[in-house]
Amino acid sequence: MVRQGQRLQTRPGGVAHQFPRAQGPVGGGGVGVQIINPGHGAIVTYGHGYRLNLLTLTIRNCNRQARSHRPESAQGRQDLDAENQLNPIKSTTHQDEIRRLQEYVSGQIIGQETLINRLLIALLADGHLLVEGAPGLAKTRAIKVLADGIEGDFHRIQFTPDLLPADLTGTEIFRPQDGSFKFQQGPLFHNLILADEINRAPAKVQSALLEAMAERQITVGSETYPLPRLFLVMATQNPIEQEGTYPLPEAQLDRFLLHVRIDYPDGAAEKAILQLARREARQGAAIPPPPARLSQRVLFEARDEVLDLHLAENLEEYLLQIVLATRAPERYGDDLARWVDYGASPRASITLDRCARAHAWLAGRDYVAPEDIQTMAHDVLRHRVLLSYEAEAEGITPDRLIGELIDRIAVP
Repeated sequence: MVRQGQRLQTRPGGVAHQFPRAQGPVGGGGVGVQIINPGHGAIVTYGHGYRLNLLTLTIRNCNRQARSHRPESAQGRQDLDAENQLNPIKSTTHQDEIRRLQEYVSGQIIGQETLINRLLIALLADGHLLVEGAPGLAKTRAIKVLADGIEGDFHRIQFTPDLLPADLTGTEIFRPQDGSFKFQQGPLFHNLILADEINRAPAKVQSALLEAMAERQITVGSETYPLPRLFLVMATQNPIEQEGTYPLPEAQLDRFLLHVRIDYPDGAAEKAILQLARREARQGAAIPPPPARLSQRVLFEARDEVLDLHLAENLEEYLLQIVLATRAPERYGDDLARWVDYGASPRASITLDRCARAHAWLAGRDYVAPEDIQTMAHDVLRHRVLLSYEAEAEGITPDRLIGELIDRIAVP
C-alpha cells in the first residue's frame, strides 16, 4: 500500500517515479497500486479509479467506480479480484496476429531476421524498401512468403534493359469489335511487388515505378487509375555487379522508406537452411501454407495502432536532432562537416518517426524508446545522405557517418 506522493520502486530493472497527486475522488488515506508490465513505460492502476503511465506520468480514468479504502484483509483482496474480473482492461492490439505472421515467415526464411523485421516495419509504416544484397540471400523468397501470409496477391518483375514503362503500368488495348480502347492493367496493380534488380532498367522505367510508389496511382493517357490500398514494393540491387546498371539518383532513392543491407548467414543458420531445403525437396512442396492468412483489415488497424504509440516530446526532439545533424554536421565536429555534401530531407524525419513507432510496436511496447530511433536511423538515412568526394576518397560510408552522429548526440 502506498500513499499519494510516495515514491514507488518497481521490480528489478524498473525505474522509481514520483506519483503526482491524483485529481478526482480517491478513497481513504491510502490507495492500492497494481503494477502491470513493470519497468520503464509500465502501467499501474492508481487507487480504484485511475491508471497511470509511468513513462508519461499521466493519469487516465478507467471509468470504474471509486470506492472508499478497504482494510487489507483476505476478504478485501477477494472482492478486489472479483471486481477486476468483472471490469477487465480490454486490449485491442493486433500484435499477436502480426507476431504469428512474423513467426511463419521466420520459419521459412532462416538467417535473415533483419530483412524480416524491416519487411514488417515497411508494412506497418505503409512504405517501400530497397534491399541490397548478394544473390542467393532469400530476398525473393522472403517477400513471397510474406505475401502467402497476407490476404493479398504477389507479383515479381524482373528489371532488364529492354523493359518499357508500359510493361509495368499497363496499356490501352484496341477493341476492333466496337472501335474502343480498354485498359489492360500492368503488374503494378498487385498488393506486394518484387522489383528485382531495379538498377538494370533505364531511367524512364525506374521513374514509372517510383511515381507509382509515391503517388499510389498510375496515369495512362488521360486516365488515372488508383492502386490498391495495400501496396508494397520491395526493390533489390546487386552490390557486386555494376556493369550494365543504371544507378538510382538521390531524388528517387528518397522515395524508399528504408534502404536495407543484408549479408550472408552464419554457419549455424546455413546448416539450418540446408536441412530446410532437403525437407522441402522430400515433400515436393516449396513453401508450406500458413495456418491462417492475415486479413488486410487487421493490417490497417495495426497501422492505426502504430500511429497512436506515445512518443515523448524530448524523444521527438532527439529524433529531429539526428536528421538535422545530417544537414549541419559541423555542430558535432569539423571532421563530420567535411564528410557531407547534402543531408536528409524532411521526408527522413517523417520516415524515422513512422519506423521507430513500428519498431517499438513490434517489440510489444506502447511507447517509443531511444533504441527504436537509433536502430532505425541507419536504414532510414543511409540512402538519403550524399557524401562529399573527400569522404568517399577516404573510404567513409554513410553508415559510419550516421553512427558517429548517434554517438555524439546526447540521448535524453
